[in-house]
Amino acid sequence: MKNKENKSHFASISREKYKKNNSREKKGDNKFIKFGEDNQFPSYLIHLYNNSSIHASCVNAIVEAIKGEGLVTENEDILKEANRTEESWTEIYNKLAVDYKLFGGFALEVIWSRDRSRIAEVYHIDFSYVRAGEKNYKGQCEQYYISDEWRGLYTYGSVMDGEIASLPTFDPSKREEEPKQIYYHNPYRPGQKYYPLPDYMGATKVIDLDGEVDNFHINNIQNGLAPSLAITTFTNANDDERNAIENMLRMQYQGTDNAGSMLYMDVDDPVNAPQITPISSNGNDTYYTTVNDMVMQKILTAHRITSPALLGIKENTGLGNNADELETAWNLFLNAVVLPYQQDILGVLEYLLGKQVNEEVQVGVVQKNPLYEDDDNEIDVVTSKEATIEEDADLQDKVDEGSESPNELEIGIQ
Repeated sequence: MKNKENKSHFASISREKYKKNNSREKKGDNKFIKFGEDNQFPSYLIHLYNNSSIHASCVNAIVEAIKGEGLVTENEDILKEANRTEESWTEIYNKLAVDYKLFGGFALEVIWSRDRSRIAEVYHIDFSYVRAGEKNYKGQCEQYYISDEWRGLYTYGSVMDGEIASLPTFDPSKREEEPKQIYYHNPYRPGQKYYPLPDYMGATKVIDLDGEVDNFHINNIQNGLAPSLAITTFTNANDDERNAIENMLRMQYQGTDNAGSMLYMDVDDPVNAPQITPISSNGNDTYYTTVNDMVMQKILTAHRITSPALLGIKENTGLGNNADELETAWNLFLNAVVLPYQQDILGVLEYLLGKQVNEEVQVGVVQKNPLYEDDDNEIDVVTSKEATIEEDADLQDKVDEGSESPNELEIGIQ
């Protein structure tokens, strides 16, 4: 007697694995260095910013703190126009604050005057548009390429010379032959030769997860949440009939608009009645709550934000009895996170402004203090690391004169 054929079948169901968008610096067939495997790493950072609410809140809070209440200097007139479009230096500073936090660096186009005696204009360049040229034998990058269409340009292979706009690296000694240059601010980062990385780089996977969790929930809501019923029919229907039954069930049951509605079915015989099996919850609600808390904590840690209350996120302990703790967290946030950004940018602006007016310039930014808004509190003015006590005193007098009320001014000297 022959054994009955075994129709059982087992197979491994492959799952899609997470592929991290790396920041690898890669030489290609062109003179520029690819930023990321597909040369799209800056676009990936923008994607993270646009798709994670927690990450975006952290970036926005830090950027707003970096901006402060605007730039101040002894001679306010020099801050009014950075270029012929009448863009002020404060507007330039605000754009640099966004790029520095989001990408870890920033870029400026510097244009020398016709007689090359001074800097005539300075323009902000979107940092995501810039790619570095190969370094020379001295380890210096002499050229940067600029385009807002890197994806399209690289899709079809090599880009021929001359098709991408480029600027030579900022060098005052070469201003005669190179009147237009690019100032590319690239802080040291271990392992990076050409491009900087943002300080939250270690949390990019968690930031991705935040966006994916939101995507998971919205798709569950749109498709009737996670399966709560298993419906088995016994009609032995053909493909068209099964599609018709499936479409009927989907129209009657799926989506947020059908939540709580009654499901009605009519069959020709009780034998053909569908089998409806409830699927009990397996604790997913608690699981995703835990994941959400973990994601939030890791993103806040990556941005070095010690208290969620700084972002307007209410803690379980409440704010009523924690005024001192919140003030301590704000001061720590300013000094440990915001101040280094401000001083780096101010140092660059002072250098370029000095080349524009041909004299030493001291620039400060009025620090924000959202915890107190009355006129009796001190006004902090942050200056660059190169500030001297004499220059700070002059700046103090200038800001004090411009104040509507006799506030006490405290200069942040580092």
